[in-house]
Amino acid sequence: MITSDVTIRGVSKRFGTNIVLQNIDLDIKQGELLTLLGPSGCGKTTTLNAIAGFLDPDEGELFIKGKKMNGVPPYKRDLGMVFQTYSLFPHMTVYENLVFGLKVRKLKKEVN
Repeated sequence: MITSDVTIRGVSKRFGTNIVLQNIDLDIKQGELLTLLGPSGCGKTTTLNAIAGFLDPDEGELFIKGKKMNGVPPYKRDLGMVFQTYSLFPHMTVYENLVFGLKVRKLKKEVN
C-alpha cells in the first residue's frame, strides 16, 4: 500500500555507462519539506527530473498519490517545478511569471 504523496522505489538511471541513480527509495508526504543535498553530479537534479516526468527511470517505479507515474508525461502529473536556471518569459514581469502557472490552472484568487 502506498501512503506517501510521492514514492520512489528502486529507481535507477544511467546516461550511457554513467550510473547517476542506483536503486533509490524515497517517500515524501504532503506538507513535508525535503532537501536533496550533495555534490555536483550526485543525482539531485536527475531525481527531480524523474519525479516531474522529464526523464524516465531505467529501473524502478515512481508513484504520485498512489498512482504509478512511469511513462506518464509531465503535463499529466499535476506537479510544478522551478528550474535551477533562469526560465522566465522575457516579455513578462516577475509577478506575471510567478502567477503564470496559477492562471493556466485557472485557480481562483484568494485574499487573506
